[in-house]
Amino acid sequence: MTSRLKQLSEAGQAVWLDFVDRKFLGQGGLRKLIEEDGLTGVTSNPSIFEKAMGHGDAYDAGFTEFLGKADASVVDTYESQAIADIKAAAADLRPAYDRLRGKDGYVSLEVSPYLANNTDATIEEAQRLWAAVGEPNLMVKVPGTKAGMPAIRRLITDGININVTLLFSLEAYQALAEAYVGGLEARVQRGEPVDRVASVASFFVSRIDAQIDKAIDARVAAYDPESDALKAIRGKVAIANAKLAYDWYRGFIAGNRWQALAAKGAMPQRLLWASTGTKDSAYPDTLYIDTLIGPDTINTMPPKTMDAFRDHGSVHGMLTERLDEARHVLDEAKRLGLDLGGVTTGLVDEGVRLFADAADALLGAVAQKRTAFLGDRQNGMTATLPAGLNEAVEKRLEQARADVWARQLWAGDAKLWTGKDESKWLGWLAAARGQQVDPAALKALGEEAKRYSHAVLLGMGGSSLGPEVLANILGNAPGSPTLHVLDTTDPGQITTVATAIDPADTLFIVSSKSGSTMEPELLRAFFYDLAGKDGACFVAVTDPGSKLEATAKADGFAHVFPGDPAIGGRYSVLSAFGMVPAAAMGIDVHAFYEATAPMVFACGPDAPAAANPGIRLGAIIGEAALAGRDKLTILTSPKLAPFGAWLEQLLAESTGKEGKGIVPVDLEPIGAIEAYGADRLFVHFEMAGDAEDGLDTALTKLAEAGHPVVRITVAKPELIGQEFFRWEIATAVAGAVIGIDPFDQPDVEDAKIATRKLVDAYEASGALEPETAAAEDNDFAIFTADDSGFGSAQPAALLRMHFAGLAPGDYAGFLGYVERDETNAAAIAAMRVAVRDAKAVATVAGFGPRFLHSTGQAYKGGPASGVFLTITRDPDPDLAIPGRTASFGTVQIAQARGDMDVLAARGRRVLRVHLKKAGGRIEALRAAIVAAAQN
Repeated sequence: MTSRLKQLSEAGQAVWLDFVDRKFLGQGGLRKLIEEDGLTGVTSNPSIFEKAMGHGDAYDAGFTEFLGKADASVVDTYESQAIADIKAAAADLRPAYDRLRGKDGYVSLEVSPYLANNTDATIEEAQRLWAAVGEPNLMVKVPGTKAGMPAIRRLITDGININVTLLFSLEAYQALAEAYVGGLEARVQRGEPVDRVASVASFFVSRIDAQIDKAIDARVAAYDPESDALKAIRGKVAIANAKLAYDWYRGFIAGNRWQALAAKGAMPQRLLWASTGTKDSAYPDTLYIDTLIGPDTINTMPPKTMDAFRDHGSVHGMLTERLDEARHVLDEAKRLGLDLGGVTTGLVDEGVRLFADAADALLGAVAQKRTAFLGDRQNGMTATLPAGLNEAVEKRLEQARADVWARQLWAGDAKLWTGKDESKWLGWLAAARGQQVDPAALKALGEEAKRYSHAVLLGMGGSSLGPEVLANILGNAPGSPTLHVLDTTDPGQITTVATAIDPADTLFIVSSKSGSTMEPELLRAFFYDLAGKDGACFVAVTDPGSKLEATAKADGFAHVFPGDPAIGGRYSVLSAFGMVPAAAMGIDVHAFYEATAPMVFACGPDAPAAANPGIRLGAIIGEAALAGRDKLTILTSPKLAPFGAWLEQLLAESTGKEGKGIVPVDLEPIGAIEAYGADRLFVHFEMAGDAEDGLDTALTKLAEAGHPVVRITVAKPELIGQEFFRWEIATAVAGAVIGIDPFDQPDVEDAKIATRKLVDAYEASGALEPETAAAEDNDFAIFTADDSGFGSAQPAALLRMHFAGLAPGDYAGFLGYVERDETNAAAIAAMRVAVRDAKAVATVAGFGPRFLHSTGQAYKGGPASGVFLTITRDPDPDLAIPGRTASFGTVQIAQARGDMDVLAARGRRVLRVHLKKAGGRIEALRAAIVAAAQN
C-alpha cells in the first residue's frame, strides 16, 4: 500500500520532517523516509538540536575531533556539528532537489534566535551560514519579526533561500509576501535569475489554539454568559486562521504582480504548516494534518505526529473547504473578545523567547561538553554553598540568562550596571583576545631585553600588580632579565631594589595609564638619575597623549607602548600593561594568550549564564555580598599566593563604593572554625601538585559548618591568565548584582589630594604640619583622629579600646607604611591572627602607599565596617628625590597621614601607630596588639 504520507504529496502537499539527529542520519533514517514516505524536506531549530546534542553521546566524537584541532567558542563548537548534520541531510535530499528542479528538497538551519530583533545582524548571520553550509538546497530560517522582514527582503535579493518562521497572523504573512516579492523584483532589476530562489512561510498552528482555548476555558469556568458560543469555536480558531491565510495566498499568486515573476521562473512562497503536534489530548493527534491538506503547501511534522498520520491520518484536501465557516469562526472570536491579534503578536514574542531559551539550553549543553573535552586545559571551579545562598545564586543565574547578561556585557550595554558610562570601559574584553598589543613589537622587546640581567617596573595599582603576579608565578625565561616590581615610596624598599641591580645592566619600565600618577613619576626621576639620565634603557607603557608619553619622548626612551584609554588600570593585565613586562621577562606572549583563550571562550557572549564560569562566579560573590558575606577570603596553594594581591585590587576597587561592595581578605592564615563569622566567602586557588598540608581538610570543615567555599584548580602556571579573565568577568557581573558601576573608583582620588596638600606644604615650608600624639611610650606613639573619642591614654589602653569596638561583621585593617619585607609581613600577619582569633572578625593588611591604589577604595567607599590601624615610622636612612625638596620618606609619611585623615572623614575608626626606633619596633607593636586583642 502507498504510505499515507506519500499520498499527501500526491495531493500537492509536501511532507517535511521536523527533526534532526546524527544517529538517525547515520543509520539512514532520513533516506528511508524519503524512499518510503516521499519526504522532501527537513526543518531544524535550537530545541531540536538541544535534544540531539545535549543528551547522550552521539556527538562526542564530533566534538572531540573538532576541538582536537583547536579550541573554539561555544557557538563555533555547536555549529561545527550542526552544519555537519545539515550538510548530511542536504546530501540525502539532493536527489529530490535535483529531480524537482529546486522546487523542493530543502533542509533548514536557523539563524540565532538572539538576533530576532536585529536586522543587520540577522542578514550577516544568514549570509555566513549560507556560505558555511555551501549547499544549494539549504534554507536559512529567519523569524518573521518586524526586524526580520527587511532582512528577508535583502537575503532574497542576494539569492539566499529563506524559511520564514514564527508566522501566526495573516497580516504578518502579507508583510512577508511583500518582502519576498520585493526581493525577487530587485533581482530582476539587477538582471539576476529568480528561478532557483526558494522560500517558505512557516505558519504556526497549534500554539494559537493553545492560547485561545486557555482563554475560552477560563471564561467558561467563570460561567461566562457566552459560554456556549465560546465552546463552539474551541479548537477551531487556528485552523480557520490558516485556511484564510491560504485563501489569501491563492488570490495573491493569481495576481498580475506575481504572474510577472512567475513568467521569469519564480517559485511561489509556499505556506508551511508548523507546530502541527496537538497540545490538547482531547483533539485527534492528526488534527493539524488532516484539516490543512492542499496544493502548494508543506506540513512539517515531528516524528511522533508523522507516525500517527502514517497509521491513521485522513488524506482529504480540506484546506479550501468551508471557508465561510472559517470566516465565521474568526468573526466569532472577534465578537467574543478573544483578541486573536493580541494572541498572535504575543506568540511571536513568546516564540522568539522559547527559541532563545532552547538555544540557551543547547549552548549550555555544548559548553559542558566542551569543558569536559578540554580537561585541564581550562581551569576548573566548584562551589559548595549553603542552601539559602545557593538558591539565590541559581535565581540570579536564571535572571542573567533570561536578561542575556553575557551578551549585554560583551555588547557594552551600560544598562547591565547603572546605565552611565560603563560602556566606555570595556576594552579589556578585546585585550583578553590579544587585540590590544602589537605582537611584533613585544617580540622585538623580548629580544632587546636579553641584553639586560634585570628589569625594574615602576608603577602603581594595576600597572604593577599584574606584572608582579607574572613575575612571581611564571618568572623570567632563561637568558631574559629578572623582573623587580616597585610600587612604593618606601625608602627601604627602593634601596633594596637599587642595591640589587646594576643600573647599566637594567631595563627600566615606567608604567602609568594616566602618566601623571605621583609614585611612578617620583620613581622614574630617581632611577633615571641613577642610570645616568640615559633614556635608552627605559621604556614607557602609558595611554596615548599622556604626560609620561611626552616625557619619554623628550628623554629618549627606547620605546613607548600605548595603552587603551577604554581599559581601567585594574583590568589592564592582559593589555600592554601586563604584556610589556611579560615580554621583557622572555614570556612567549602569543602562547600566553593561547593558554588564556579557553577561559575567554568559556566566558564569551554565547555561553549561557549557568555554564559561563565568569558569570557563575560573579553571581556567587555578588549574592554572597548581598547576603552579608562580603569578606571574600582568598586561600591559595603556595605557588599561587602572589595572585591574591592582584585580585584584592580588582575586587575592592571595582565593588567597594556607595557603602556597598566586597572586602577581599588576602594572606590571612587559615584558622579554626570558630574564628570565622557569618560574613565570609572562601575562595581557594590550588595549582596541581602544589597542595598545602591540611588546607583541603580545613576547607571541607568550613563547608560542613555552613560557610560557602569556592574551589578553583589551575593545572599549570601558564594558565594563570585564565584566572585574570575569569575574575574580570566575575567582578563586572558582581557589580551588576550589587548595583554599582564596577569601573569607576570615586574614593581613590581623595587620599591623593590629601597627600598632595601635605607634600606641597612641606615643599613650601620644609616641614610637615605638626601633630600631637595622643599617647606614647619608648616604642611608639599613637595618633588619633580629632573625632576619635578616645582622648588621652596609655598606648596599650588606646589599642585595647580601638579593637574592643570590633563587632560581628566588622573587619580589622593593618595598613603598614613600612618596608614590604618578610619581617614586617610576618609581624603584621601575627597581629591579624591575634585579632581575628580573639574577635572572630576578618582582617586585612596592606603596605602603603601600594594599597592606596588598590584596596583603599573599598576601605573608604565600601561597607563602613572597617577598624584600621595605620603603622608608620621615620625612615632611616631616607632617600632623596631628584629635583624635589621632599624625600621619599617624607612623601610616604604624608601619604599615611593623608590616608588617615580621609578614613576619619569618612567615619571610619582609625588609629596611627608611629614606630620610634630607626628600623621600627614592629615586634613591640605585635606584642602590644596581641595583648590588646585578648583583653
